[in-house]
Amino acid sequence: MMRDRLALHTWTLDTTPLAEALRAAKRSGWNAVELRRIDFTRCFDAGMSNAQVLDLVRSSGLKVACVGTEYGLIFAKGEEKKRLLKVLDETCANAVALGCDLVMIAPGQNPPGTLREGAANFRDGGEIAKAHGVRFALEFNSAHTVINNLAAGREVVEQADHPNCGLLLDAYHLERSGGGGRGFESVPPGRIFAFQYSDVPSGPPPVVKRPTDRLPPGLGTVRWREVFQLLREKNYGGYLSYEAPNPEYWSRPPEEVAREAAEATRKLLGDT
Repeated sequence: MMRDRLALHTWTLDTTPLAEALRAAKRSGWNAVELRRIDFTRCFDAGMSNAQVLDLVRSSGLKVACVGTEYGLIFAKGEEKKRLLKVLDETCANAVALGCDLVMIAPGQNPPGTLREGAANFRDGGEIAKAHGVRFALEFNSAHTVINNLAAGREVVEQADHPNCGLLLDAYHLERSGGGGRGFESVPPGRIFAFQYSDVPSGPPPVVKRPTDRLPPGLGTVRWREVFQLLREKNYGGYLSYEAPNPEYWSRPPEEVAREAAEATRKLLGDT
C-alpha cells in the first residue's frame, strides 16, 4: 500500500543537519528518506568521511528511497561532464551501500542545450547506473528553460533509450506545467521510476529556478484524488517522496513539520 511507502526528502528540512533530520523522519512515521548529494557534501565539510555518513544513515533505521546526484550533468560538457560522471559513480556506489536501487537527477542550472544533447548525457549516466545495478531517473523542472514539462522529460528518456533510464515525476512540477491530476496518464508504468510530491499554492509561480513555495498535500491546488488513483491504476510500486522546500516550514521544529506532512499524506491516501 502506498501509505506504507512514504519517504521524506531531505530538502523539506533543508536547514536541519542530517542526523537531526533523520531522527525527525523516523519519529514522525516516515518509512524512508530521499537523500541529496548536498547531504553528503555538508557532512564532508563538517569533517565526516563517506563511510561515516553511510553509517549515520544506516543507524537511523530508515530505508533509503532514492539518492540524488549532483545536478548539471544533463547539459555538461568537457571536463565538467567528466567530473559529474565521477560524482554519479560515487553516488551510485553510495546508493548500493544503503540498499537503494535508485539514483535521480534534475536538469540543473548549467547553460542548457538541446533535448538530444541532454539525452546523450543522460544515456552516459545510465551506463554508469547499469554498472552498479541501479536505475537512473530524470526529473523535469517546471522552471527550467528546456526540460520544463512532461513531454520534454519523456523526450529525453526516449532518446536516451537505455534500460536503466526512466522518469521521476513530481506532482508540484506536473501541476505547475499544466499536467496536474491525470496529466501523466499516457506515461507507460515501466517508465515511472519515482514519484515526488508536494502541494502547489494558488496564484502565479515564483520567478526562481528552484521554487521553494511548496506546501503539504491538501493545502493547495493539486487534485490528489486523481493523482493517487492514477498511480494505483498504474500499479506504481515505488515510494512517494515528499519534497516540500519552504522557508516558512524551515523555521519550525523539524519533527513537527515532518509529522504534519506524514499525517496529511496518509489521510489523503485513505480518502482516495
